[in-house]
Amino acid sequence: MTGAVRSGFGKRLADAVRARGALCVGIDPHPSLLQAWNLDESPGSVERFAMTAVEALAGEVAVLKPQSAFFEGYGSAGVAVLEKVVAEARAAGALVLLDVKRGDIGSTMTAYANAYLDENAPLAADAVTVSPYLGYGSLAPALGIAEQTGRGVFVLSRTSNPEGVGLQRAAQSEGRTVAQSIVDAAGETNAGVEPMGHVGVVAGATIRSGELDFSRLNGPILAPGLGAQGGTVQSLRTVFGSALPQVLPVTARDVLGSGPDVAGLRSAARRVRDEFAAQLAV
Repeated sequence: MTGAVRSGFGKRLADAVRARGALCVGIDPHPSLLQAWNLDESPGSVERFAMTAVEALAGEVAVLKPQSAFFEGYGSAGVAVLEKVVAEARAAGALVLLDVKRGDIGSTMTAYANAYLDENAPLAADAVTVSPYLGYGSLAPALGIAEQTGRGVFVLSRTSNPEGVGLQRAAQSEGRTVAQSIVDAAGETNAGVEPMGHVGVVAGATIRSGELDFSRLNGPILAPGLGAQGGTVQSLRTVFGSALPQVLPVTARDVLGSGPDVAGLRSAARRVRDEFAAQLAV
């Protein structure tokens, strides 16, 4: 079901970051944010919330990341809003990273990959998040379809939630942690691609300094955990060190909390983006 071929995702992301700065803003119509915007919990309110974020940010930031679960909770009406968000954000020039965290095996993983990465799928995004905890090899359908269509995949490695610590930092027989083995596997997939490959990893802004070695990743690092989870833009240099230029920091509530005013949303996004740019310049 794959279709047209475009430049690889690594190059497309590098170009977007060069033009707009390194920032990914989540579009998360969380009940508390809807309430803060004086909206109720209905499909219409979710659409107003999400499309206001698209209006404010899709022409401003490199990447927008709608969290699929907050749309799926409203059934077909919510999914229809998500389709509109993906289409209009991409039309305005932002790359869309659809946060779905899918992970399965065989034909089911292929079906997930086709749903989000195939050229003709209604929810086709520029990249998706996936879970490797059925084995990195189980992601092969998503990795392959993404490569064919110039799209990207961000693989959960060392996430910002405390519940993941026991599994992700567990040592394997050769001494590497599970999280490091995922980074290394992504690096093997990306090897030799310029300027970087299409497989990124998710590593939280709140993890320990030097916990992971990204030297052979040759791909982007999605860094959630800023703001509500305790991470700061200033701490990213400590956490990621020499890999900082590969980092795509993620913020959601810190920007969305400045709505529903469009100018306020843009100003908040610019502030976070400029703070990160200052860290890169140090």
